[in-house]
Amino acid sequence: MTKTILLATTAILLTGGVAAAQTASDGPEPQVAQAPVPTGPTSQDPQTDAAQQGVLVFTPDFFADQRPNTALDMVSRVPGFSISDGSGNRGFEGAVGNILINNARPASKNDTGSNVLSRTAASQVERIELIRGGAPGIDMQGYSVVVNVILKTENTRQSILTGTGYFFEDGRDQFNGSYQFTAREGERTWGVTLSDGLSMSDANGVGPVVRTDANGNVTRREDYFNDSWGGGQSVRGNYAAPLLGGKIDLTARYGVNDFEAVNLQTAPDVRRESLYAEDGDGGEVGAVYTRPLGARLNLETRLIHEWNAFDSVSTSNTRLGGVDDPEQAFTATGEASESILRGLVRFEKSAALTFEGGGEVAYNMLEVDQAFTVGGTPVPLPSASVKVEETRGELFGKGTWRVRSDLTLEGGLRLESSTISQSGDADQEKSFFFAKPRFLATWTPMANNQVRVRFEREVGQLDFGDFAASADLDDENVFGGNVDLEPEQRWISELIYERRFWGDGIVSVGLRHDEITDAIDVIPLDQGLSAVGNIGDATLDQLNLTVAVPTDKLGVSGGMFRFRNTWNHTEVTDPTTGEIRPISNVRASQAVISFEQDITSWKLQWGAAYIPLLTGQWSYDPDQTSGWRGHDYLEAWAEYKPTDTLSIRAQINLWNDFDVERTVYADRTPARPVAFVEHRFIDPRTFVQIRVRKTF
Repeated sequence: MTKTILLATTAILLTGGVAAAQTASDGPEPQVAQAPVPTGPTSQDPQTDAAQQGVLVFTPDFFADQRPNTALDMVSRVPGFSISDGSGNRGFEGAVGNILINNARPASKNDTGSNVLSRTAASQVERIELIRGGAPGIDMQGYSVVVNVILKTENTRQSILTGTGYFFEDGRDQFNGSYQFTAREGERTWGVTLSDGLSMSDANGVGPVVRTDANGNVTRREDYFNDSWGGGQSVRGNYAAPLLGGKIDLTARYGVNDFEAVNLQTAPDVRRESLYAEDGDGGEVGAVYTRPLGARLNLETRLIHEWNAFDSVSTSNTRLGGVDDPEQAFTATGEASESILRGLVRFEKSAALTFEGGGEVAYNMLEVDQAFTVGGTPVPLPSASVKVEETRGELFGKGTWRVRSDLTLEGGLRLESSTISQSGDADQEKSFFFAKPRFLATWTPMANNQVRVRFEREVGQLDFGDFAASADLDDENVFGGNVDLEPEQRWISELIYERRFWGDGIVSVGLRHDEITDAIDVIPLDQGLSAVGNIGDATLDQLNLTVAVPTDKLGVSGGMFRFRNTWNHTEVTDPTTGEIRPISNVRASQAVISFEQDITSWKLQWGAAYIPLLTGQWSYDPDQTSGWRGHDYLEAWAEYKPTDTLSIRAQINLWNDFDVERTVYADRTPARPVAFVEHRFIDPRTFVQIRVRKTF
């Protein structure tokens, strides 16, 4: 089930996101500015050389032909920018997204930049700044490109009502909606969001399951069916106002959620059924206080607390020839939380030179009780009931120097110290210390050409769930917990070249190389179990190509053609066989081709995204190699905006088929003879989305 959800989520991101993002109209070209300016008019000097600037400024008239309803509609159309809401890892530094609102990120990690923009009316946007390679006064958080949305200060009241239906071919239809209210009076703003969300998968479908032995003889042929559904309800409040010479930004959220999934295989006298169900609740509070300490000195203090609780059960039942096998059941109950206190001081020595320093402390906790039974008889698992706690502190300092009008340098150093302790089935404590330097250079040698170079050490955040046991009964896998996990470290070298042409056109080529220490993958345990663990050194070589071609000069008004792909080559030594292989769950390649067009006279926008071949992703476990591949994924959409406050969007998702493959081995010797190979040939359900959004 885990692999199905991952497949579906990734496919949606790679297609739906592409079709909705980054198109620019045949309108005015962006203005340029020396640096982001919190207040005041956008630079209108047409003689300013865009090639000599690190910031491009887009005013509302640039987006007029697209008739945007929200600020998110506008940011999605900024040429050369792809929205990221961050990794969601523990901590704040390096885990948040690439969207700023009025020079700052939202008060909470989960109240992402795209969430804030989705409840901000387009009429409230004064300008959007595309910051490439860093700029004084802007916290890039490790991104080479960010956007900074500057809002107007006029008094307003705004509501946005959204409803969406998902209609599946021969499947379970689902619906969701939200109501968002925001208000501003002078420098005080407040709002509330009511959401009824859903969980869905585009990988649900039907097809045959075929299992063959090592010689290719068919030993099992069954029909396969899967489905999943779920959702959640939440309420969020936001408030911001002047306070003690500065500004306070507050947010709070509470929600409940549930999810269910079924996987079924049938044949004459055969029934294999795996069920999963989970429900939980959670919430968060966040506060950001900013205050000038002088003409060029500013303070930012941030407090975040998040928590959630969950209860899940996974069962597997098999009937062969009218006889039931003993039921397998895996249950888990737990709670998790994170608390962060962060402060920084930013000193703007000049328009060309900015220094920043500060610190962050965090506490994270996961407590989980799990059990695995076969026919009601308990089966012992390593680390079935554990409590994992982490205390972490980080000091950081960085500076941005605009050496010349065409060259910007950014350098920084983060020092991280942490202690992770475990109690319950395993009692252990480990401490870590890492120095994480970063260097970024942005060079604009000539008009519309930019080169960015990055060299950085990144340290991954451990997934606390990997310390505890888990199960994937659909694939007959039970994983033990690993008490010896250590963070993965990467030395990253990256070179990006960007060329802009025809106003909105872009060609971007990126090369990246990672030297990885303590790579995280899957390791063998005793008793025939496996676990997530460190498997030694590894490498990643990556080529990224992005092309966007406006078609006005080609005779198609308001159109934009795009191509995007990332090629990954990874190498690591398998802990079972000792052979070199790829790192688990890293896709080798996946190209996306898309076209969008604005037809202003019809008040219509339409587009399509096509993935000709999905190379899939593979997991290399001690007992099996599993993964999926597919091809011909198509998404087509059209959005009609009869008025400035109403939009109606229809979208269809078509996926030809994909193959889930498992090769299971007879033993764990280096030769690993094949026990059997299993293929699930799945025909995913076509589904249609209808969304109506009204602003008033």
